[in-house]
Amino acid sequence: MSMRQPKPDWLRVRFPAGPAFQRLQGLMRDQELHTVCEEARCPNIGECWSRGTATFMILGDTCTRSCGFCAVKTGRPDSLDRGEPARVALAIQRMALRHAVITSVNRDELEDGGAEIFAETIRWTRRLNPETTIEVLIPDFKGNWDALAAVSAAAPEILNHNTETVPRLYRVVRPQAVYERSLELLRRAKQLDPATLTKSGVMLGLGETRDELLAVFADLTANGVDILTVGQYLRPTPDHLPIDRYWHPDEFAELKERALEMGFRHVEAGPLVRSSYHAEEQAGASLRRRVFDADEPLALLEPSPR
Repeated sequence: MSMRQPKPDWLRVRFPAGPAFQRLQGLMRDQELHTVCEEARCPNIGECWSRGTATFMILGDTCTRSCGFCAVKTGRPDSLDRGEPARVALAIQRMALRHAVITSVNRDELEDGGAEIFAETIRWTRRLNPETTIEVLIPDFKGNWDALAAVSAAAPEILNHNTETVPRLYRVVRPQAVYERSLELLRRAKQLDPATLTKSGVMLGLGETRDELLAVFADLTANGVDILTVGQYLRPTPDHLPIDRYWHPDEFAELKERALEMGFRHVEAGPLVRSSYHAEEQAGASLRRRVFDADEPLALLEPSPR
């Protein structure tokens, strides 16, 4: 499908603008933080930022992987920013978020894949924002289960790891990932902390079939996943994978119905759905705030004024 082919009417989004959008943009620049909303060119940035919500992207803005769908730049990352967890927590405090979503680039050059920074960001967020629930969208840590355990021990309310697509397409969509490894991560996360809601998401429009999608849904429920998101892939640049087709909203509705029948606690499905889109609403009544242990140590530096 050509990049120049007009998008269907159901993919129209609001232009990012307005006072709330500008305030949030200024806050991110002031705290020297990154968001996946900007780096991945999310189509919902106008709506979400105008509502005062954003998905923080930690561990820098450079990914060590080269997924065919993602607009985040690939290369050799900078050194770790040890003050980042505290600054994220401060930004969450200034935004008065009830629910914070934190994701990252892949940092495959690090032994723990950045798990320590994830855990510290969760702990700093709890210290400064005890009423805020926390969702993390994590990489696969190349199968380092000690790294997964470190994130799990920080006790986020929701632990998300996206499957992204069907196994047949992994070689072109996620060439450095392994489908079975993603499933194992989700299964282990639930075993490590059954109280944490686990979550995963897939994109449509890369050449997958309905039957392949239903098979992925079944694999996810078999591995204890609670929440599923299903959205339309949108090609960020001509250098990324082409769109095979646009799935109709009625097809998303049918997939949602089938997924709920399989046993997911909640399913969010629609052309503009992304893993962190309306994240708090996705968890719904099943989301419960964890009790923060005020005596838990924070290993990193005190937040510096910025």
